Amino acid sequence: MNTLRTFMLMAAMTALFVGIGFLLGGEAGLLIALLLAGGMNLFAYWNSDKMVLRMYGAREVTAQTAPEFYGLVRQLAENAELPMPRVYVIENAQPNAFATGRNPENAAVAATTGLLQRLSTEEVAGVMAHELAHIKNRDTLIMTITATLAGAISMLANFALFFGGSRDNPLGLIGTIAMMILAPLAAALVQMAISRSREYEADRIGAEISGRPLWLANALGNIQASAARIDNQAAERNPATAHMFIINPLHAHSVDSLFSTHPKTENRIAKLRGQAAEMGQAPKPGPWDSAA
Repeated sequence: MNTLRTFMLMAAMTALFVGIGFLLGGEAGLLIALLLAGGMNLFAYWNSDKMVLRMYGAREVTAQTAPEFYGLVRQLAENAELPMPRVYVIENAQPNAFATGRNPENAAVAATTGLLQRLSTEEVAGVMAHELAHIKNRDTLIMTITATLAGAISMLANFALFFGGSRDNPLGLIGTIAMMILAPLAAALVQMAISRSREYEADRIGAEISGRPLWLANALGNIQASAARIDNQAAERNPATAHMFIINPLHAHSVDSLFSTHPKTENRIAKLRGQAAEMGQAPKPGPWDSAA
C-alpha cells in the first residue's frame, strides 16, 4: 500500500511539473520542463550522495577506525542481504542518522557522534537497520528524485513572470502570480507526503532486519527528546535535506504537522510496538510515553 501510494504521489509531482511547463510556454515550455527535469535528475542521480555527505562534513570509517559501529552495520547488512554500504560518522551532538546513494551497490549510511554516544548498542542497531531499510527499498533514490523535482518546480515558478507574457500562456498575470505561490507549495506537500510514507515503511522493514522492533521504538523516543533541545546547525542551514534524517533535525518542524517531513514520532512508536506484539515481544515503558 505504501509503495503504491509513493508511486502515485511521484506521478502527481511529475504531472504537476510538466503541467506547469505547458501552462507557461505551451509545447515549448513542456519540452523545456522535461529537459530540465531530466538534466537535474541525472546530475542528482550521480552526485547527490557525495554532495550531502560533504555538506555535513561526514568522515568515512572502517573496521579499523570504528570496529564496533562498522561491525554492527556489517552484521545488519548481512541480515538484510545487502552489499556492505560505506559507513560515515558526522561530528554533531544531536543524535540522528541518514542513508544516501543511488542504489544498494553505491550506498552509504551516516550517524552522528551524538547518536553513537547517547544511544545504547541495541538502539543504534535499530536506527541503522532503519537506514538499511531505506537502501533496500531504494528510498534514497526516490527521495533524491522527488527533492529534485520539487526544486525544479520552484525554479519554474520563479520563471513564471518571464513566461507570463507568452501568447501560449493561458493563465494571465493574476493566474501566473497565483501559480508562483501555489505550485511550490503543492510540490512541497507532495514531497513531504512521500517522505512520511517511506518512513513508516522503513520502520517496518528495519524492525524485520534487526528482529527487534522495540530497539527502534526506544531509539526514536530518545532521538526525538534530544533533537528537540540540541541544535543541528548544518541541517538548519540546509533544511531541504531534513527529510533524509530518521528524525527531523529542525526545531521548526513542530510549527505545523502539515508541513512536517516525518510522521509523528509517537505514531511511529505505536506502530513498532504493535509489530513487536505480533512477534511476541513485550514493550517496556519509556520516558516518551507521557507524550503519546
